Amino acid sequence: MSRVLCINPGSTSTKIAVFDDEAEVCAVTVRHPAEELAAFGRVAQQASFRRDLILDALAQAGFGLDTLDAVVGRGGLIRPVAGGTYLVDADLLDELRHPTGEHASNLGGILAVELAAAAHAAPRPNGPVPEPVEGAHGASTSSASGEITSTGRDGGQVQAFIVDPVVVDEFEPLARYSGHPEIERRSIFHALNQKAVARHDASDKGRRYEDLNLIVAHLGGGISVGAHRRGRVIDVNNALDGDGPFAPERAGGLPTASWAKLVLSGRYTPAETRRLLAGRGGLASLLGTSDAREAEARATAGDEQARLALDAMAYQVAKEIGSAAAVLAGDVDAIVLTGGLAHDHAFVAAITACVSFIADVVTYPGEDEMPALRDGALRVLRGIEPAKLFADEVLLR
Repeated sequence: MSRVLCINPGSTSTKIAVFDDEAEVCAVTVRHPAEELAAFGRVAQQASFRRDLILDALAQAGFGLDTLDAVVGRGGLIRPVAGGTYLVDADLLDELRHPTGEHASNLGGILAVELAAAAHAAPRPNGPVPEPVEGAHGASTSSASGEITSTGRDGGQVQAFIVDPVVVDEFEPLARYSGHPEIERRSIFHALNQKAVARHDASDKGRRYEDLNLIVAHLGGGISVGAHRRGRVIDVNNALDGDGPFAPERAGGLPTASWAKLVLSGRYTPAETRRLLAGRGGLASLLGTSDAREAEARATAGDEQARLALDAMAYQVAKEIGSAAAVLAGDVDAIVLTGGLAHDHAFVAAITACVSFIADVVTYPGEDEMPALRDGALRVLRGIEPAKLFADEVLLR
């Protein structure tokens, strides 16, 4: 049996879960009031604060660090890498501390390392604590590879991982092109959940993810539609910066000239302009709410504006799925819908009516990030796939 601690840092909370193999044996959400986080200038500075709260939560739940085999955190805004499970070595740790953008997910790998180090310092039921070799945050470090590890409960190593960060980039060359040489299309999407549900669908079919062509649509506060060809996401809309379908909180792709005119109008500051794309776009701007459940309730009660906005969002998702089908040359084994909006039967039905001619449509509502993190660690612990190293995989552009 392998015991894995999963960590998912969010802007106002840190979710943790302990798994014995696939069985969840502990789940805790630690809330962080805004006034507490306001004391920190940068996200990375919150690491020790959140680590101590996690240690307290685990102690209260009765779980000792000496029982762990691995710690896995959500990946952050590092430079682009291929999908997979990454060992948090010195190179990746430095990248997470100096990321390409500020986001709570940057803490995932940092916290994983700090808790692996704490596991190293914990009393051992099988003998004394070995003397550490100083590395990042006091974790034991292999001088040959920079690997940050600790001694686990059976004398093995407690390793720190991240899995499928949002910057997973498996684009083929043509997917990177835009119509201007100074603007390249970027791969930023819900990689963790998309890859997890794609593997789930393949398993349900008795197939390997690497043998299938799938279109996966993550339907949440942001929407991403990915073309998965034999285990690689070869094209996907940028769900962070404003590309593809509009979403509850995202404006999606906008007519370029009209957008440029709005930006140059002087009505908005740069920060406000950014928020128009992500945070206050989509349903938030059209209906005054980013809560799709509220929008659906209004539509059901006869609000025509709400009904049209939801229908337009479904229409744009379906159109993006059609584009992904073209990328796969029509060779599509299934269309997979996931995320919170996949709970909305009317929304799913509207999409399905437009795209079912392409392939069967299957739904996996919600997003199970903790099991996805767990599975990434277990694939390495069980020898199904090797842990990747950031320095070997980073795309330098």
